[in-house]
Amino acid sequence: MCVATCVAMQAAAARHVATLAAAYPAAPDRAVPKALGITLVVMLATFMQVLDSTIANVALPHMQASLGAAADTVTWVLTSYIVASAIATPLTGWLGGKFGRKPLFLASVAGFVGASMLCGLAQSLEQMVVFRMLQGGFGAFLVPLGQAFLLDAYPKAQHGKAMALWGVGVMVGPIMGPVLGGWLTDSFDWRWVFYVNVPFGLLALFGAWAYLPDSENVRRRFDLFGFAMLSIGVAALQLMLDRGQQLDWFASWEVRVEALTAAAALWMFAVHIFTGRETILDKRMLADRNAATGFVLITLVGALMVSTTALMPPMLERLFGYPVVTTGLVMAPRGLGTMAGMLLMGRIIGKFDPRRIMAVGLLLTATSLWMMSGFSPQMGMQPVIVSGLVQGLGLGCLFVPLNTIAFSTLAPALRTDAASFYTLLRNLGASIGVSATIGVFARQTQVSHADIGSALTPFTLPVDPALAQGLGATGDTIMAYMDGMVNLQAAMIGYIDVYRLLMWVTLASLPLLLLMRAPAKPEGEMPHAAMD
Repeated sequence: MCVATCVAMQAAAARHVATLAAAYPAAPDRAVPKALGITLVVMLATFMQVLDSTIANVALPHMQASLGAAADTVTWVLTSYIVASAIATPLTGWLGGKFGRKPLFLASVAGFVGASMLCGLAQSLEQMVVFRMLQGGFGAFLVPLGQAFLLDAYPKAQHGKAMALWGVGVMVGPIMGPVLGGWLTDSFDWRWVFYVNVPFGLLALFGAWAYLPDSENVRRRFDLFGFAMLSIGVAALQLMLDRGQQLDWFASWEVRVEALTAAAALWMFAVHIFTGRETILDKRMLADRNAATGFVLITLVGALMVSTTALMPPMLERLFGYPVVTTGLVMAPRGLGTMAGMLLMGRIIGKFDPRRIMAVGLLLTATSLWMMSGFSPQMGMQPVIVSGLVQGLGLGCLFVPLNTIAFSTLAPALRTDAASFYTLLRNLGASIGVSATIGVFARQTQVSHADIGSALTPFTLPVDPALAQGLGATGDTIMAYMDGMVNLQAAMIGYIDVYRLLMWVTLASLPLLLLMRAPAKPEGEMPHAAMD
């Protein structure tokens, strides 16, 4: 039910392209005169939105100290952005039809820039979470609207080329995010990772006003009940995941209420989808075996992409002692590997069975996680860089064939909807992945700390605790140092356990490939979602 619910979240995002495509004029036979300007504007706005999904990662430890947040609550800076984006995306089609795509795009860019300024001015974690939700909500409309503008600007024969150019350009965001975020945090302050959106946003705003075409408003029915149930269910699920670790999970009434609320809302949503008319999600897509399996896999990919990215900066900065700029640089090869994998798949996708390519991608990803489970604070940078490259290449090998095979058996009328669902599914998987891995890390760190502490006795310690107490301040310093070493080792074991768990989850997803059917005819052009 959770997967069906996740799929539904993308329904609205997808429906914006399908509905708008039916409501607005078809793509021209020739590229419109302003096609290049439209492409640059869309790429710039999307780059800004994608950049913010990764640029804040390396600054989290600095935000934690400045905002007075705990290690397991500061991740709300990431998850609040993702959840708000996932919930808001279904509104794109309805809002675009009611107010027009160009006004909505302009409002989205302006709202995103304003929310970014507020994030930079935040004085507490609560303020930051609220402002990040606003930022994610406004940014949610940029990707689907941008795709719709591009599809209208180019003839159908050039759609694949346009999406590929846009997608490769968008990949610069995740690559530059950690590096730019690290440099800004180290050279200025963590608040500049949000202020940097202002120049990008202003350029995108003026460019959109000058180049984007006007469109007619289109009346359409909005599935308010489905959207409400979906939003409540997802919000309650996210609260349960984030608060569970702090409150000892189901020992707390709060977590129980959140779990029951999520289950009830998602159940009502599922029933509504299968029994209602004109719902937020077309249930015919769930009947397609390839599409349904693809929905599960893209959720997993989203979790793997973001959860490892969220865990890596705190580990490198706190345990390995890397400066924030160095952290960003050693993480950049992961994005380069992803882009290289996507470019490679674009060339060979029609020559091999997509299921075999996806199997290779999953195995590469699992291999990288196995390498990460052998990390140690005493090692150099090379293992971090190599494992990042391998993981990026594996994820890049998953994207294109996954989208190809997921769309291969869908009815043509449903393919555009399914393409847009992937953005929301990936976001929801990312949100759940971050919360789940942070929870597992905190739990395993506590367990490891207790295990290590129980093995420490006056015979295994370099200094007898009783003797250290008699040394006054010097003894306190010695004991604090030993406690710090125990904490470091326990945290390292926690990270290793999480990476090993993700490795097994990745390997366990391999049998899902057996549920998919190979395309009857190889497709030479990547589906739109592949480069989203």
